[in-house]
Amino acid sequence: MALGATPLAVRKLVLSQALRLTGIGLTIAVPIALAINRVMASLVFGIVSMDARAILEFTALLVVVALAAAYFPARRAMRVDPMVALRHE
Repeated sequence: MALGATPLAVRKLVLSQALRLTGIGLTIAVPIALAINRVMASLVFGIVSMDARAILEFTALLVVVALAAAYFPARRAMRVDPMVALRHE
C-alpha cells in the first residue's frame, strides 16, 4: 500500500496466493489419492472406490476452507498503516 496499492489489490493478492497454493496441492494430491484408492480397493476386501461426487465435494470444501483461512490475514493486511509496515522492516 505504501507503493500505491489499494486495499482491494492487497486482498486480491493474498487470496490469489492462497488459491494458487491450494490449486497446486490439489493438482498433486487428487491423482495420488485416486491411485492409492484403486490399489487399496484391489488389495483389501471391503474397500470401495471413491466416486467423483465425493472427490468434488472434498475439493470444494478444501477451497472454501483455504479462502476462509486466507481472508482474515488479507483483511488484517488491508488495515495496516503503510508507514508502520515500512518502519517495522
